Amino acid sequence: MPWHFWTVILTDMDRHAIRIFAALICLGLASPALAHSGDAMGGFLGGLAHPVLGPDHIAAMVAVGLWGAFLGAPAIYLLPVVFPLVMAAGGVLGILGVPLPGIEIGIASSAVILGLMVALALRPALWIAAVLVGLFAVFHGYAHGTELPAGADALAYSAGFVIATGMLHLCGIAFGLLARWPQGRLAVRAAGGAIAIAGLLFLGRLAV
Repeated sequence: MPWHFWTVILTDMDRHAIRIFAALICLGLASPALAHSGDAMGGFLGGLAHPVLGPDHIAAMVAVGLWGAFLGAPAIYLLPVVFPLVMAAGGVLGILGVPLPGIEIGIASSAVILGLMVALALRPALWIAAVLVGLFAVFHGYAHGTELPAGADALAYSAGFVIATGMLHLCGIAFGLLARWPQGRLAVRAAGGAIAIAGLLFLGRLAV
């Protein structure tokens, strides 16, 4: 098909991308609190719901998928695996009540930094990207773990938030694959910028 046909299609996708991530920012502003209100449901459904009810979690987890897709193989496979695995370990720390300071700041910062990685098209060594993603995963997992209701099934709850995280990564990857085309690359970088802005809003709300 002629190139101008694909340009029109991708331009339309850019508009949808901007709308989606603008909505993400609005969600972060409208929400009176982060995902960590302490009233999460127990069991598998509670774990499944916890990440998607927190705009800070959504932003960072989608950013991991975006960055992996932007970097290409093997990062597209490695980063979305590293995050949930390390996050599960962080969840155990939270369930056990092991002290870990700066959780909310770490979660909000993850959206800022991961979003900037995409927006600025940064390509560090694979091990650096994996370590960075793993570091932020600890904070997200810890937040999930600390909100396990008393008497709830910790294993089912953990399985739920790991699966939800994987699905958010897949959403980021699906969108990030647009980076294969010039117009799509701009859309992906714009999405990263939107996520970074959302992270800054989360940080600003913590300072209030």
